[in-house]
Amino acid sequence: MGIREMIKEKKIWQYHMNRIKQLPQEYQIVYKESQKYLFKVAPVEISESTTCLLAMIDLFEEGARNGKKVLDITGEDVAAFCDDLCDGVIGENEC
Repeated sequence: MGIREMIKEKKIWQYHMNRIKQLPQEYQIVYKESQKYLFKVAPVEISESTTCLLAMIDLFEEGARNGKKVLDITGEDVAAFCDDLCDGVIGENEC
């Protein structure tokens, strides 16, 4: 990966982090914990984790717009939600 690609990826990541900062506090907390889970525990590659997190941001933004609580979206078992989300997102990208 060249320096230009790295800079581009960093800018994209910062854009998504700014999207998270716009969400209600409860969404930010669940997102950060999900990020930790996906990067440290979940059986997926980092690039797959990033894809899952971007899909999660989209879901969270929609939920916040609709006035939903974050656990209405994820359920009580946030790790299972992450696993299911990644299974769906990664599965779609492999097709």
